[in-house]
Amino acid sequence: MGVENNDSCSQRDSAERKGYVRAHRSFNRIWKERDSTEPDILGKILDKDNLNRAYKRVKANKGAPGVDGMTIEAALPWLKENHKELVERIRKGKYTPSPVRRVEIPKPDGGIRKLGIPTVIDRIIQQALAQQLMPIFEPLFSENSFGYRPGRSAKDAILRIKEYAEQGYTRAVVLDLSKYFDTLNHTILLNLLRQRVKDERVIQMVKRYLKSGVMENGVVMETEEGSPQGGNLSPLLANVYLNEFDWEFKRRGVPCIRYADDIVLLAKKRAILRKTVGIQYQISRGKTTTENESGEKSDSQYICNPKI
Repeated sequence: MGVENNDSCSQRDSAERKGYVRAHRSFNRIWKERDSTEPDILGKILDKDNLNRAYKRVKANKGAPGVDGMTIEAALPWLKENHKELVERIRKGKYTPSPVRRVEIPKPDGGIRKLGIPTVIDRIIQQALAQQLMPIFEPLFSENSFGYRPGRSAKDAILRIKEYAEQGYTRAVVLDLSKYFDTLNHTILLNLLRQRVKDERVIQMVKRYLKSGVMENGVVMETEEGSPQGGNLSPLLANVYLNEFDWEFKRRGVPCIRYADDIVLLAKKRAILRKTVGIQYQISRGKTTTENESGEKSDSQYICNPKI
């Protein structure tokens, strides 16, 4: 019996080692055998000017240290000394991001919002990534998407809802995606990125950030899903993930106004929203009246000032 167990363990260990070797070889092949006809997006990310812009943006945003305790003030002398080595490690696929530091902040309406604070160096790298990925995806986003986009704000989203209301779209459904950032499916997200980003090395960098883990009370936990709020790349990834959602409602003829994970669906007729979601809001002089499936009504908050 003991011999059988030892054989079983040996076979399992051997299979795991072979799986690791295959994955390692595959990962190295992405870096060393990349098709030269593909765009060198990684090269643009690691461009000196792009990295300098990323550093200035992170410095302007300030922010707390990550798990390594490095402050934004300490980052500049560190980068001056280690810049070439850092860039080379990233270029060769040998850089591993640090886990994010878990921080919990109270929400205005109660409850806790969990943030993940990357190290300053990882924030700079994420910002450099975002600066090169944003021009690829920004033209693809819906005109009714307002969160985390340049030149757009929550106020703009509210004004867009008012515009639709004046056009007769007085039925609405208000959606709040619970724990949205914490539940992003990594496989789906990475495949969405691959549709537009043809430099697989960049995809693998994003994957490493998604899988970097979370440190809470000194313990590092794996991250199998989600993109922690607090990272410079997370807002763009969140918009990429929900872009198909935005366009699907447009195809159905239902205006979808979205600010991050807060969503308002609009229609001129109750039946359209009943079919779409099953709960309606009537816009009437700024106040909303909720009507459920049984026909019961109750006053709610102002639809033109949704909780964002």
